[in-house]
Amino acid sequence: MRAQQRILVGAASAALLSMVVGCGGNAPAETGTDQGEAAATAPECATGESLIHEFENGAAWTMCWSVGADRGLVLTDVVYSSPDQGEHRIIDSIALAQLEVPYDSGERLTSDITDAGFGGTRMKTLTEQECSGERHATEIPNIGEGEYGPSPEREVLCSTSVEARLGYRSFENGTLTTAQTSEWNVYAISKVGWYEYISQYTFTSSGAIRPQLGATGDLSPVDYADEEHGWPVGEGEADYAASHSHNAVWRVDWGLGDGAQAVEQYDAVDTGDEGDESRIVEGSLMPIEHPAVARKEDRRWWRVLSPETLNADGHPISYEIGLEKTDSFTALRDEHHHGADSGYDVAFTNAKDCELYATYNPADCGRGVLDFIANGKEEPLEDVVSWVAVGFHHVPRDEDQSPMEMHWQGFSLSPRDLFAQRPGVPDGREGLNGQPETWQGEDVDDLIERDAGQFGG
Repeated sequence: MRAQQRILVGAASAALLSMVVGCGGNAPAETGTDQGEAAATAPECATGESLIHEFENGAAWTMCWSVGADRGLVLTDVVYSSPDQGEHRIIDSIALAQLEVPYDSGERLTSDITDAGFGGTRMKTLTEQECSGERHATEIPNIGEGEYGPSPEREVLCSTSVEARLGYRSFENGTLTTAQTSEWNVYAISKVGWYEYISQYTFTSSGAIRPQLGATGDLSPVDYADEEHGWPVGEGEADYAASHSHNAVWRVDWGLGDGAQAVEQYDAVDTGDEGDESRIVEGSLMPIEHPAVARKEDRRWWRVLSPETLNADGHPISYEIGLEKTDSFTALRDEHHHGADSGYDVAFTNAKDCELYATYNPADCGRGVLDFIANGKEEPLEDVVSWVAVGFHHVPRDEDQSPMEMHWQGFSLSPRDLFAQRPGVPDGREGLNGQPETWQGEDVDDLIERDAGQFGG
């Protein structure tokens, strides 16, 4: 269930820090701070270890991490601190909830999370060759035939910083305002069969999160098919490595705000009408009031919000769920029990401790997401879990031998009205909140009256 939101006003340290503290630790970040500002501190972790990362712009992330026998890397108590506008709890927990791998030939189907698991001996110890940043250790039980053996402490988590790209640039009023955005990657590696999977979460200095699954390793040496079901990787028209899918589902248990949460779907629709210079497109929000599934469409996204928690502009705080490239799918388990047209790209349920896996859920509260929705269809949606399904259809190529180049699938979680202005407002832009009265010394009303075409688009 959602923990209470914490709000702390004041910027984090201007130093860069990524550290781990043992379970239950509450040590302050070991960095200097200016003018008495408090550095980010490690959360009290009920299970697992705590992580802190502070960016040079003063933003910070704190969270707990652990390794589940099935789900692998699990992040909990995820909190973001703006450099200048306070702190918000974002996520209670996030982890993979299933990875289904069906082969196009129909000869193989695995459900790697519930059949094999990403934890235990399948989670690999990292070296400096796989991790150029800091490696963090925890106890990883040796699991075999359903029993736990010894639990050696192994370095399985990588924490690394990336100067990613140009964050923003604006040249107005004779002043250049620009900065690079920084990213923090947290990942672990699990080997299942011939594939090696990277469970990675990228956190940005501006408050965004990108969950991703990377795949590398080797093509299956036993799954070869024909021209209709694979691609030739040997000499001539021979050795057709079987094509297959990586159908991943993440479970995101939100921790936003105080009081009940809510879900809305945004759609922008071409009306078919034209204005003076362009087509008229109308955008609208539709509340999703009960547990439900949703499909990806052009110009569609979803947001999870806290209606009772407002930013300084009086807008409800929220996070936007954005789907990147996905080969949408229907899990075969769902198809067998609910019909061929039972897939989803995003689904929403209320948080329940026994609802952990998208399919093959072992508890008696339902076999998977569609059962969870059916069982809770009359409930108001107010303690939100998002199930985000992202598929990748892998048609092998010669270059996959060997090992395969990393290929990625994932989605984005972006702050939407979490604060009234961007985190870390640059000097000179503090007063820009809403439509300005003047721009480059000219009255905005005068600008509106000019030909809009001269400004480009």
